[in-house]
Amino acid sequence: MDRIGIALVGLGPGSQPHVKSLVDLAARVQVRYALCRHPGRADVGALAGQVRASADLRAVLDDPRVQAVIVATPPASHAEIAGACLAAGKHVLVEKPLEVSLPRAQALVAAARASGRRFGVVLQHRFRPGSLRLRALLESGALGPVQFALVRVPWWRPQQGYYDQPGRGSRARDGGGVLLTQAIHALDLFRSLVGVSAVQAAQATTTAVHRMETEDYAAALLRLAHGAPGVLVATTAMYPGSPEVIEIAGTLGTAVLAAGRLQVRWHDGREETVEAEGPGGSGANIMDFPHDAHRAVIADFLDAIEQGRDPAVTGEEALATQALIEEVLAKAG
Repeated sequence: MDRIGIALVGLGPGSQPHVKSLVDLAARVQVRYALCRHPGRADVGALAGQVRASADLRAVLDDPRVQAVIVATPPASHAEIAGACLAAGKHVLVEKPLEVSLPRAQALVAAARASGRRFGVVLQHRFRPGSLRLRALLESGALGPVQFALVRVPWWRPQQGYYDQPGRGSRARDGGGVLLTQAIHALDLFRSLVGVSAVQAAQATTTAVHRMETEDYAAALLRLAHGAPGVLVATTAMYPGSPEVIEIAGTLGTAVLAAGRLQVRWHDGREETVEAEGPGGSGANIMDFPHDAHRAVIADFLDAIEQGRDPAVTGEEALATQALIEEVLAKAG
């Protein structure tokens, strides 16, 4: 099978797991372009010798050898870049979140669906082995009906070196704070596992730990898909940062998923553990996590192109998670 020609747009820190994944997937893809605003200062990492950094998006759009594009730029640029790629007939995989506002995200998803191209979103926590096993247990009914569930994201991001960077935590660049930028991964996985039918109450604030435009703490009382209660707590002010945790209690057992490590305990005494691939990036080193899940996202995206199907995480799925975040913030006032 011919390799799929691909372009990577964006070479910031968030591109690192994509670069490593594309190297791992070299038998399936040919990276033809790596784009950024300042190619003279860019580091293409493990792609060195295969591709040179460029700022020429038009070359990507006009090149018929490029079938797909990964957009790993800041959220405020997603609609423009991904929209241009879709209009040029390219399949697109875009980093989370979809865009800086729900209307812009909705417009991008609508454009993607109308284009007929494959469109996926990088919400890689769904692809961790522990997450996949937990989903299988819930779908099979092995834990019994869900009685309550919690998602906690007690992360740390320093002011110096993170929020002091231009645009960090701003609505114009990022679209939001801890919910849209950090907790979106855990919240998306949580929503996809147990569903959320309503936000009953919420709080959001910027603590004295940080100087930023958006929230660094948010909490909510949720109603899950089948009526059970749920709780969300997320922050980037919990020094030095701890693993994000999803806890689900069923009538037959409980499951705790902590940064990819799944531990299940049944009422009859049985236990099951699925180990994590590595750390979860909860502290000051934002890239302190393995790229295995990113590789799985990209592999699924390639499968979707070849099989003519939707990727596992569609634009509509990502949109539902972003809408939930907007609802929490609206309820918080």
